Formats: sequence, C-alpha cells, structure tokens
Amino acid sequence: MKFTDGYWLMRPGVTAQYAAEVADVRADEHRMTLYAPVKHVRGRGGTLNSALLTVDCWSPAEGVIGVRVTHHAGTVRRGPEFALPGARQDAGKVRRDGPVVELGAGALTLRVDTSRPWRLEFTAAGEVLTSVGERGTGFATDADGRHFMLGQLALGVGEAVYGLGERFTPFVKNGQSVDIWQADGGTSSEQAYKNIPFHLTNRGYGVFVNHPGKVGYEVGSEAVGQVQFSVEDQSLEYFVVHGPTPKEVLRRYTDLTGRPALPPAWALGLWLSTSFTTDYDEATVNRFVDGMAERGIPLSVFHLDCFWMRAYQWCDFEWHADTFPDPAGMLDRLRRRGLRISAWINPYIAQKSAMFEEGVREGHLVRRPDGSVWQWDLWQPGMALVDFTRPASRAWYTGKLRALLEMGVDCFKTDFGERVPTDVVWHDGSDPERMHNYYTHLYNQAVFELLREVRGEGEALLFARSATAGGQQYPVHWGGDCESHFNAMAESLRGGLSLGLSGFGFWSHDIGGFEGTPTPAVFKRWVQFGLLSSHSRLHGSTSYRVPWDYGEEAVEVTREFTLLKHRLAPYLQRAAQQAHTTGVPVMRAMVLEFPDDPAAATLDRQYMLGDDLLVAPVFTDDGTVEYYVPEGTWTNVLTGDRITGPRWVRERHGFHTLPLLARPDSVVPLAADDQRPVSAWADDVELRVHDFADGAERTVVIPRPEGTGGAARFTLRRRGGRLDVTTDSTRPWRLRFGGPQGALHARPAGTPEAAFAYPS
Repeated sequence: MKFTDGYWLMRPGVTAQYAAEVADVRADEHRMTLYAPVKHVRGRGGTLNSALLTVDCWSPAEGVIGVRVTHHAGTVRRGPEFALPGARQDAGKVRRDGPVVELGAGALTLRVDTSRPWRLEFTAAGEVLTSVGERGTGFATDADGRHFMLGQLALGVGEAVYGLGERFTPFVKNGQSVDIWQADGGTSSEQAYKNIPFHLTNRGYGVFVNHPGKVGYEVGSEAVGQVQFSVEDQSLEYFVVHGPTPKEVLRRYTDLTGRPALPPAWALGLWLSTSFTTDYDEATVNRFVDGMAERGIPLSVFHLDCFWMRAYQWCDFEWHADTFPDPAGMLDRLRRRGLRISAWINPYIAQKSAMFEEGVREGHLVRRPDGSVWQWDLWQPGMALVDFTRPASRAWYTGKLRALLEMGVDCFKTDFGERVPTDVVWHDGSDPERMHNYYTHLYNQAVFELLREVRGEGEALLFARSATAGGQQYPVHWGGDCESHFNAMAESLRGGLSLGLSGFGFWSHDIGGFEGTPTPAVFKRWVQFGLLSSHSRLHGSTSYRVPWDYGEEAVEVTREFTLLKHRLAPYLQRAAQQAHTTGVPVMRAMVLEFPDDPAAATLDRQYMLGDDLLVAPVFTDDGTVEYYVPEGTWTNVLTGDRITGPRWVRERHGFHTLPLLARPDSVVPLAADDQRPVSAWADDVELRVHDFADGAERTVVIPRPEGTGGAARFTLRRRGGRLDVTTDSTRPWRLRFGGPQGALHARPAGTPEAAFAYPS
C-alpha cells in the first residue's frame, strides 16, 4: 500500500508519523526495548501530545533478529498467529558502549546509536546488510480512519528482491507492489494462491513479516531505494534473517517457521489425472491405465478429480454411483496394478450435500455475525465453509476422509482454500482479516496430519494449491490454474522458483497446462519440464492429458522422460532429503546456487534440479532455447555435449532433448531400474562422473527410499590420470565418465575399492 504522493507529499487523507530518535532504552542481557518519539524532543514540553513508539528487539535464533514496533499496546490480539517452532526467547546478546547499543545474534548484529537521529543498522562481518532510516518505522492513518503500521528497509545499489510466495509476476520483485492476500487468480495475474510474507535479497539476508493477515509490500516502488511493508494494525513484527548465502537464509527461515516434511518416494513417479470437467468413469480410468501400460509408460499415481463425487454436492465424500459403482473394488484393482490413488477434495460443503444439514446442525460451518451460516453460490451452489478453528469440526471433516483412506485412497489433492470471507465469526474468535490467509494452513494441516496418522511418518502427501508461511511443512504444492501455451509454462516456472525462495521445498504444475488444450509442441515441451520437476502430474480442465491424444511422438517423449526420472530417483530423493533437513528446495533458482555470479541474479527460465543438474526448458515451437551456463565445463546428460561457461548459449533441440546439464566435478547416481520410482537404488547403481578436476573429491550418498538415511556411500578422488573410488556398498555398481556415450565400467558386489584411468 502506498501512503506518499511523491517524495514530499502524502496522499489525500493520509497522515503519517515516523520514529525520529531514541528517547530511552531498556535492556537486559538478551533483549532491548527502544522508546522512539515521532518528533525531535527539545525540552519537557516536547514529550506531550505526541506518540511514543515502543520498539522491542530480540533474537529467536542464531542469525535472526526480531523487531516489534507498537503504537498502542492495548489492542486485543485475537489471532491467529504463525507458529514459530524454531523460536526461543534468549538467543541474543545485548552490548552497550556509551550511546551505542547492540544486539548480537551470531554473526548478525543490530546497532543503534541513541545519540543520533533514528536509525537501525543490521550488520554482519563489519558490513551493513540493510538499515532502517528516517521514514523506516512509523504509522499512518488514511481518509477512512484506518490505522497502519509500516516499516522500511533500505536496498543497496544492485540489490534484487525475491520470494513473497508463488508469484507469477516478474521474478525479481523490485518495482512491484505486492499484497499478501490469498486469491484464486490463476497464474497470469498479480494475484497468488500462496502468499508468503518473506523475501530474501542477493545481499545475504531475508526478512519475514510475522503477520498472518494482509501485508502490503512496496518493493522499490513507492520509495525506490526501500522495501516497505505495512499492516492494518497497532503493531508490526518482522525478523531479519542472515545468511550470508541465500541457502543459509532459507535454512534459518525454515528452521524458524518449520521444515518441509519428506514426501514418500513413490510420489516421484508420473501422476495421471482424469482431468476436471471431462467425461470419466471407471471405464475411462481403466482405459487410461491400460493405455499407459500398453505404450510402455510406467504410471505411479492415478488422480481422480472433482467428479468422482456427484455434481452440486462437493464435498460430501460419497462416490458417484453411476460412474463409480464399485469404488472399493476399483481402488483395490488399481492398487494391485502397483498404482497409488489420489482424490480431489476442497474445504467447502455445498447445500445439496448431505453433510450440509449435518454441519449446520452440529455447528461445523462458519457463521455470519447474525448467527446464520455463511453461504454463496460461487463455485458450488449455496456452499459453506468448514470451521477448522473448532476441534470438533476438524475431527468431523477428517473423519470423512478417514473412510476414504480405509477404502484405499493414498493421498488428497487439497484444492482451494483462498476465497475465505471476512464478514464472518470464527469459533475460536479469530480475527477474520487475519484468518483469510491463515485458513489454508489449518485446512492443509488437518488433512496432512490425518494422512500421517493413518499412513505413517514419511507416507503423508498432499497436492495443495494454497498456502501461507509455514505451509511448507505440508507438501506437495502445485502451481494452480495455468493456460496451455508457452507463456503459461514460463509464468508457472517463475511462480515455482519464487515459491522455492520462500521456503517451500517441493513444487509441481499441471503438465500441458490446465485451461484449454495444448498443441502437440506445447504438450511435449511441458512433459520434459514436468518430468524434470520435483513432482510430475498430467492434468487438464476440459481436455484429457493422456499422451496419445497429442501424437505418437508425445507418447515417446513421455515414455523417455518418465524412464529418465525413474533413473534419477536416487538423485532426486537425495535432493528431497536436503529440502527436508535444510529447507533448500529441490528446484532451485540459479541465484540460489550461484549467488556470486551476477548473471544468475535475474535468471527465471532455467533452474538447478538438486545440486548438480541444470534444466533449461524449451518455450518455443521451433525448439530454440537460450540459457546461461555458469563457470566450468558442463555436460549434457542426454547428448554428451560439453559446454564451457560462463557464457550464454543459443541452441535448437528436437523433442527428445533439451538442455539438461551436469555440473563440473559432479557425480550423478542413476538407478538401474527405470520402470518404477522406488527400487533397490544401490543395487547396480550407475555413477555418472562429469569433468572432475585434478585433485577433486566428492562423496555421493545413495539414499534409502524411506527416511533420511543412506543405503551406500561412494567417495571419488581424482589424482592426475587416475580416479579412485571407495565405497561401503555390498552391491554391484557401475561407473561412466561423461554422457551416455561414455564407456561403462562395472564392478561386482563386494568391491570396496576401485581405480579407473581418467579419460583425457
């Protein structure tokens, strides 16, 4: 939200006051409180008839400093609040030296010189990361009498801002006005399904605004050298999170707000959907499953979209008897074919659903201030909203899902959760404005925790559309409703990369696009992109996404990249384990992996898949692609071609290849079994060695499909013309230098050491 009219004036009806100096400091060993008048006080009279801001400063964790600015402290705080599982109260250390007071939190320090005009400096390694200046701490009222707290943090020259959730607008957020407010706006607007009040920059820090309601950001827009954030409240709380690397920023941020759970490894395989409004019944499902098998395309998960239930009755969680007369038998037959089952749900109860009357009678539905149930006709006629703030309502809703799990469903697509009204009363008394964004968290949390209870740790999995801060704990999330063309494919990637820089470890999208029908070219290119994402689902709206609808070559491309993903499964599972333990996403913006390369700062049409694979999807009909190669010699995993960077590359690819480059000094493990995502990965694993420099050493862990442990460990060392390998594996293994054309060297079971001549 903007308050000023240019540099000197305020907007009509707006008044603002800002902290001017420090009048007093109260500090103990671990935290400090600054009292800041909104004018320079020259005498006793200056203390009268004016505001005094209270600024509390503390550290909840090493490398993190919290600031809470309060105008009037007597406001009733109704909640909800973000849970901060990684926070503790006494991580900081206060130091005073004359008029200077400092709060240290590891390498991060907040410095305040109380003898000078208002200024907060956040420093690390002797350098100022960012600062709060003369208009950086204050409050404003508008023409309607609304009261806003606002903060500003300075941007340096060349400083770029990223994150703020899954945003489909330009990847670098500088110059944008962003409202953190959940909306069902598709992927081609400024609205977002996943609004996260967290941003990071390429200067070694991030900022989390700890407010679950609407947060208005002006990112170098209202004041071009500042990131401003404001909330309609009497207090504003934010955390500055130090790196120094962006990976370390994400590690600290997700430690504070919660790490992603580790999804089951079977979810790495290919998902196929019925699509949305297409005609489908059990015969359609069988035709699709048979068709994939007949064409040699392994399928891991089958998804049943909305019309597994009857029209007008979403959700009642009852199968449509005309189209699915024997659901338990159908699920059993599909599971015996090795498939997992996903089912669509949403948190709404249509008036025609039998659950509506039950929900009204038992008090499970959100009500208006007059006591009536909140309803509208958008999406489902007369639909109401489950009140997840009421424990009994949560149990009622998840109890219906429990019956589906017992029938054979494995996971749920938790759709919607964005259009949450503010003219309502919540059971726990929550503030409706704050609950608008937070509702999705309660919804996804309830379903995820049910899955974890019923299926067990490591087996819970969602396919969620909406989220707020902390929602990364309940993966997987997908990009929502995109169109079926190359622009939509590119905007989807932008959104996914932004979400990854907001603390979310796993992300997917509708292969082929959702709205409309893709051309064969778009479908084939999206298949490549989709099967080189953390999770891969074929799904549409009014048309199917079975590959044979797009030609024989589409079948070939889908088969080839599905088999490739299965071979990459141990590599991808290791990246998933990293996301689970560190918060670093599987799909990584280039700036995350190469923060010291200025060329990486703006790249949004390519990404790193895990530590070592660069992916540049093709967004053109003729196969032309432009991408940037960082320093070193990279190897195309599909073709064996070698490219030395740093430089830009322009290539043309047929539908069977794309830029998929292995990093220099990398070892990429490939499973021997390409027919399924979960197999004995360490058994006959192939180690692909790429451009090892003399003296390089690398340890590769072949993970187990479950948990975070490893099944085998290989250490590779190059010494001149020789490569030495040591391992604790008791299974046979293989090694290949470079691309697929390189010679394959096999070693039998029980070979703990081996030496290879390094090719010149």
